[in-house]
Amino acid sequence: MDIDTGRILDDEIRWARFTKIGWAQDDSGFFYSRNAEPEEGAAFEAQVLEHTVNFHRLETPQSQDRLIHASDTDQPLIHMALTTADGRYVVIYSSRLGGGNGITVIDLAEGWTPETLVSSLDHAWTLIGNVGARLFFTTQEGAERGKVVAIDFDAKKPAFQDIVPHRDDAVILGSNIVGDRLVVSYMVDAKTQVERFKLDGTRDGVVELPSTGTAGAFRGRPGDNESFYVFSSQDTPTTIYRYDVATNTSTVWTKPRIASDLDQLVVEQHFFASKDGTRIPMFVMRRKDVTGPAPTMLHGYGGFGIPLIPYFSAEALAWVEQGGVYAMPNIRGGGEYGRAWHEAGRLANKQNSFDDFIAAAEFLTREGITPPDGLAIHGGSNGGLLVGAVVNQRPDLFAAALPDVAVLDMLRFPLFTGGPFWTQEYGDPAVQADFKNLLSYSPLHNVQDGTDYPAILTTTGDTDDRVVPAHSFKYVAALQAAALGNRPRLLRVETKAGHGAGKPTDKIIAQTADMWAFAAHWSGLRLQTGR
Repeated sequence: MDIDTGRILDDEIRWARFTKIGWAQDDSGFFYSRNAEPEEGAAFEAQVLEHTVNFHRLETPQSQDRLIHASDTDQPLIHMALTTADGRYVVIYSSRLGGGNGITVIDLAEGWTPETLVSSLDHAWTLIGNVGARLFFTTQEGAERGKVVAIDFDAKKPAFQDIVPHRDDAVILGSNIVGDRLVVSYMVDAKTQVERFKLDGTRDGVVELPSTGTAGAFRGRPGDNESFYVFSSQDTPTTIYRYDVATNTSTVWTKPRIASDLDQLVVEQHFFASKDGTRIPMFVMRRKDVTGPAPTMLHGYGGFGIPLIPYFSAEALAWVEQGGVYAMPNIRGGGEYGRAWHEAGRLANKQNSFDDFIAAAEFLTREGITPPDGLAIHGGSNGGLLVGAVVNQRPDLFAAALPDVAVLDMLRFPLFTGGPFWTQEYGDPAVQADFKNLLSYSPLHNVQDGTDYPAILTTTGDTDDRVVPAHSFKYVAALQAAALGNRPRLLRVETKAGHGAGKPTDKIIAQTADMWAFAAHWSGLRLQTGR
C-alpha cells in the first residue's frame, strides 16, 4: 500500500517464508529473503534449502528482482537483510539457526558489492546501528555473555574495536544508539538492567526501570533527544515509556487498560537445584490470598538460546485469577546465562533441559506450591518438545500436559520446511551418534505402553509451515494406540492457522479457553464466580 494515497499496489512477493524487510532510503523498493520455488504440490512442507537476499523494486514483477546475496557453500544457510536507519548500509545475517551468524555488509553509497565482515558462524552478531561509517554490533565472540564492538567501514583495513566489554554477571539482551549514547539492556538472573554509555564506551549511568521485569526496544538514531521503550513483567502489562536522553528520565507514554486488580498479584523468584546440582531460577505468580498448595501451570521452553524472561501474559493472568499458580523456570537450552547456558541444553546435552523442567516440577510439589495431583505443563514449539519428552520420562508428576505446535518426531524433522536448520540445535538423525541421542528422547518414539499417563491435549495449526502438523498427528495417534490409562489424549487442530504468529485474537481466545479448561479439569482448578 502507498501510505500517502492509500492505493493498494499490485506487487506480489512469493516464497518469502523466512524474511526481514529492509527499505531502500528513497522508498523505491526493499530488500527481502526468499527460498526457491518448490515443486508443484509441495509448497506447504518443502524444505527451505536455497535461501537468498533479493531487492524488489516497487511496481515491478518479482521475476525482475535483483539477486543480492546467496550461499557460496553446499551447506544451507538462512540469510536475513536489513538496512541502517540512514539507508546507507545493507547488513546481511547468515546463519544455520540456533548458533552464530556471519555478517555481510553492502555500502549502497559505493555500489552494491557485498563485503564479508564475519565469515565464521561460530558466534552471534547483531547490528546496533551506525554513526556515519562506524558500524556498532553486539557479539559473543570472545565474550560468551556479549559485548559491544564497532568497526570503521571506510578504513583501509577495517577492524573491530571493543566498546563496551563483557560482564561476568550479566548477559547483553540488546543495544541501541539513542542520541549520542549507547543504551545497553542486560539480563541478570533473567531480569533486565539498563545502562548508558558514551559512544567511546565510557559508562554514563543507569536507566531506572519501574520495577523488576523486562525492558527493551529503545528505538532511536544519532541526533535523537528521545526514545521509546517497552516495559513488561508478569504483573505489569506491556507499557510504552518515553525516555529523555538529556535528563535520563522515563515517563509513561501509553499503557493498556486491564480489567483486573493487578495489585492482588505477587511474583516471586525461586532458585532450585537440578539433577546435576545446577542452580535454576524460576518465576512463580499467584494471588496474594492463595497461600497453600494450588493447581499450577508450569510453562517452559529451553532452546535455541532464547531466554524466557518475565513478560505479561493474559493467558497466565486468567489461570492465576481463578486461584491457580503460574510458574516459569529458566531451564538450560535458553540464553538466560549466555552461550554456555544454551550449549548446556542443546545437541548431546538436551537431556539437561528435561532434567531441569522435571526438577522444577519436583520443587513445586516439595515446597507445597502445587498439590501432587495438581500440576499441568505447557510449552509451544521447542517447548512442546519439552512437554512431550518429560511426559514420557516422568508421567507420574503431571495431571495434564499441553504440547502446542510441538516438535515431536525427532527422527524426521529435517525433512520438512525449516527442519534442516534445526540440526544445529538438536543434531542430525542421519549421523549415528545424533540418531541415538534423538531416539532416546523423541516424544513420538518413547511413548511408554502400559504406563498411566496424564491427560494430554495436543494443539496444532493445519497450515503450520514452521513445525508441520504431522508431528502432532502422529504423536496423538501413538498416544491413542497405546495403553496409557483412562485419562484422554486429544488433538485440537486450528483451521487456517499456522505456528502462532499473527493468529487472530478470537482464535487465540478460543484455543486458550480450550487448553485452560482441559488443564483446569484434570488439575483440580475450579472456576471462581465473580472473577
